[in-house]
Amino acid sequence: MPAYPRLLLATLLIAVPLGTACTTPSEEVRPSQSQPAQPVPTAAPPQASPAPSQGTAAADNMELVREKIRADKKLFVAQNMQLTAPEATGFWPVYDRYQKDLDTLADRMISLITDYAKNYETMSNGVAKNLIDEYLAIEGDRLKLREAYLPQFRQVLPEKRVVCYYQLENKIQAAVKYELAANIPLFQ
Repeated sequence: MPAYPRLLLATLLIAVPLGTACTTPSEEVRPSQSQPAQPVPTAAPPQASPAPSQGTAAADNMELVREKIRADKKLFVAQNMQLTAPEATGFWPVYDRYQKDLDTLADRMISLITDYAKNYETMSNGVAKNLIDEYLAIEGDRLKLREAYLPQFRQVLPEKRVVCYYQLENKIQAAVKYELAANIPLFQ
């Protein structure tokens, strides 16, 4: 579903206004304070490969788009979390593992949407049942994943930062769901 990554990228930029960082007034970093600059997380550039066939070219293009989205999301989180160096050292490895697991759920959702689109005109009760069952399974797995990672985030961040990060993820997910709902026709 080529529109999904584009929608995520667009909604990622509006999910939380920039400058709404997760700091309290006493934690705010003011320009006059001398603090070392934090490196901005970036994705590794894609590796060059031999000229692919048309089918693999589309898959490669999709992977490039997904890498761009991952990098943009990471930058968005970094800008809004404003982690200290010790917090960042602990947070980013957990974040990366969590995002990898979220990608698996996103792949399942893309597959579900693709199946919905393929069956839209000729939907049987059996297919409809399978689609809703898979949707609820994905949502259940998303909740289980969030619960499973919560102790890991709590080990590397203070509770206020954990709340902030989960808020950012919620806002991103809400924006994505809104865009998907706006672009997927209601079944008749």
